[in-house]
Amino acid sequence: MSQSGDKGKFPDAAGYVGFANLPNQVHRKSVKKGFEFTLMVVGESGLGKSTLINSLFLTDLYPERYIPGAAEKIERTVQIEASTVEIEERGVKLRLTVVDTPGYGDAINSQDCFKTIIQYIDNQFERYLHDESGLNRRHIVDNRVHCCFYFISPFGHGLKPLDVEFMKAIHSKVNIVPVIAKADTLTLRERDRLKRRILDEIAEHGIRIYQLPDADSDEDEEFKEQTRVLKASIPFAVIGSNQLIEVKGKKIRGRLYPWGVVEVENPEHNDFLKLRTMLVTHMQDLQEVTQDLHYENFRSERLKRTGRAADEDVMDKDQILLQKEAELRRMQEMIAQMQAQMKMKSDE
Repeated sequence: MSQSGDKGKFPDAAGYVGFANLPNQVHRKSVKKGFEFTLMVVGESGLGKSTLINSLFLTDLYPERYIPGAAEKIERTVQIEASTVEIEERGVKLRLTVVDTPGYGDAINSQDCFKTIIQYIDNQFERYLHDESGLNRRHIVDNRVHCCFYFISPFGHGLKPLDVEFMKAIHSKVNIVPVIAKADTLTLRERDRLKRRILDEIAEHGIRIYQLPDADSDEDEEFKEQTRVLKASIPFAVIGSNQLIEVKGKKIRGRLYPWGVVEVENPEHNDFLKLRTMLVTHMQDLQEVTQDLHYENFRSERLKRTGRAADEDVMDKDQILLQKEAELRRMQEMIAQMQAQMKMKSDE
């Protein structure tokens, strides 16, 4: 009886080892541990960044936000505000950190407004490198910025000089996803024209934005089509709203205008659902690109600098040693000359 019971627990089918169950083990371990993701949002004030983030994750990350007046904005510097929230859905836990950058582009002189943001990104890399090099590497908290939603104003005719300079400054450090804010201010034709213009300017200035990976050949047709649609939707033109409106007996999130309702989660009205789908389905890829590309670039550059500093330190020590040896030889020659002179005088 015991043998038949054991056979049920330990399969002995011919040609079956059991490692086909490894993905299930990885899945269970990952679900138990939970996931970490850091999203940075950058863009001028008034583009609806906070509203969009609250809409994306169905949570209120900014319950007590202070909104400065116009006079304060003139001399305002960029601040970094990181908000962390634990989200659980069907037993899967996500530790989401949203890094906001209030003050970006508000001041009259915005020339140096992104230095604070670059320093923050580098500091997270530096902290991770320090923790990775330490003794206790089991519980490293990953606060590296995995993705940056860069909000572009719908009121211009493409990218502003500040948009170009900022994206060029960070495209080697973080995955940039361009987002056209407040898409309900544009007609469909204006929206398509602005998208093409932004993509042309991104290519013209050599800006590297996040490229969605191609679907594998063994993926189902539905996923391949989804990937194709997501790629064609960049930059995502979105609308955010935390307001529930009743339409035809259903509660939906949207914006009510005299001429009708704009639905946030209607793909015919804007790219909100596509943006959320991209983020959720490619969250792992965004983390891998951060680890394998951006962090490795930072790490190698950091080690090079450390190596150069060590080499210079060794060269300095060698130089000091050579100088001391030369000085010692001069003193020995002077002593030898003095001894020779004294001997000559004694012989006389």
